[in-house]
Amino acid sequence: MGSLSLDGTHYPYPSRRTVVYARGGMVATSQPLASAAGVEVLRRGGNAVDAAVAAAAALAIVEPTSNGIGSDAFAIVWHDGKMYGLNSSGRSPALLSFDALAARGMAEMPTHGWLPVTVPGAPGAWAALSERFGRVSLREALAPAIAYATDGFPVAPVTSVNWRRAVEAYQSRLRGAERDPFFKLFAPGGAPPQAGACFRNPDAAQTLKAIAESGARAFYEGEIAARIDRFAQETGGLLRASDLAAFAPEWVEPLSIRYRGYDVWELPPNGQGIVALMAFAILEGLDISAMSPEERAHVEIEAIKLAFSVGLAEIADPAAMRRSPSELLAEDFVTGLRSRIMSEALMLPPSRPQPGGTVYLCTADGEGNMVSFIQSNYMGFGSGIVVPGTGVSLQNRGHNFSMDPSHPNALAPCKRPYHTIIPAFLTRGGKAVGPFGVMGGFMQPQGHVQVLSQALDLGHNPQAALDAPRWQWMSGKHVLVERSLGIEAIQKLVDRGHDIEVTDDPTPFGRGQIIWRDGHSVLAGGTEPRADGAIAIL
Repeated sequence: MGSLSLDGTHYPYPSRRTVVYARGGMVATSQPLASAAGVEVLRRGGNAVDAAVAAAAALAIVEPTSNGIGSDAFAIVWHDGKMYGLNSSGRSPALLSFDALAARGMAEMPTHGWLPVTVPGAPGAWAALSERFGRVSLREALAPAIAYATDGFPVAPVTSVNWRRAVEAYQSRLRGAERDPFFKLFAPGGAPPQAGACFRNPDAAQTLKAIAESGARAFYEGEIAARIDRFAQETGGLLRASDLAAFAPEWVEPLSIRYRGYDVWELPPNGQGIVALMAFAILEGLDISAMSPEERAHVEIEAIKLAFSVGLAEIADPAAMRRSPSELLAEDFVTGLRSRIMSEALMLPPSRPQPGGTVYLCTADGEGNMVSFIQSNYMGFGSGIVVPGTGVSLQNRGHNFSMDPSHPNALAPCKRPYHTIIPAFLTRGGKAVGPFGVMGGFMQPQGHVQVLSQALDLGHNPQAALDAPRWQWMSGKHVLVERSLGIEAIQKLVDRGHDIEVTDDPTPFGRGQIIWRDGHSVLAGGTEPRADGAIAIL
């Protein structure tokens, strides 16, 4: 008898997921092994913060197509009845400037290679969260990730598809000596791993051990930093050990607006969470629940377009912004934006749509603590730079800098770029409802609006809110939509002047997770049907 056919990427029949309920604890991620890592740490006495760190580090290993040790990270933490925000995004190298690009014959920031590399913030985020709120040691929190890197893990189906696409794309995007370590690590034997194939990253295991033992300082000041510096200098990079040593995560105050009686929380710039808040503030003045599906989609698309028209012009490193978040969320300003929504699609300046590479996760424990956490390389594997001997792929966040010297987000040394990754949180009456988020580059504010509207305007449970058909505004009047939105609704959007492109590819529409607590202290979780994810419970 022959072996079973186990093609993990072929699904000819429809399926569905249901809401997961629990009381003792919950971890929702885009990869079952990462969810299992988080719950393992909960079982060992850790809290929701420890579980988030464990899951994030595990994702850096088991889903390298979206994030890694060389990523940035942001978090919203609900701990002992209080909310905290963490911005762990890195700055550009001190040597990066317009002149540095010009010296290399470039007028635009490339998407790959050394030039868009900024200082990774993820290791610093893990250490900062563990030190401030964790109940177990950082070593214990990173232990599952270290085991996955050391012993290997079977590659998940959606991850395998993205892995193959990335390896094919990077064949033409990387050049010279900077190219070889990426393919040596992520395409062993000349090809990416298939779904179900086991993949090991022993160098990453050693890097994680060093991070665990040193509270991440080894990454920023020790041998790992030295390896990054050395490889950069050997292959034309601008990142230096001094850039890494200067890094520190920043604790920030989250921002909120009221929507349907709930408070929606996002982190302040340099992230784009304020785009979601502006869109929610615009929609708060409209009765979404009474609208038809196409009318609801139309006004949500227009709200997002208007919010992005402001966000892309104003969001930057806070030190460089021309207008404060409070100005952008002021009632009279938002009312002015809302007044521009008509029955026909608006033509606004284009966004800068780019494919994203991000993981979003959320956790909760039985004591009421909850975490909304997001971590990203940006475009798939990021820059494509893999530092030999470390297992670390570096992000390419610097690509988001503006090439207009007069723009607040203009390229400059030691500066944080406009950042797409945004965790979110929901409260009511000063009490936590819980974390939610949708990853995916510039899709993220759009995903937040659509998923939360499904829940708060239409009354759908967390899983149904994630299952609902999505759209993504791309630029001008161009909107990408999932076919499941329905022929009638799609045609009526076209009749309103939208340039609609229908796709069966779920990749552009982000991947979300939700954990919300009901009035009886029961956790209700939903996880993204467009990904490999799963919810693990205690």
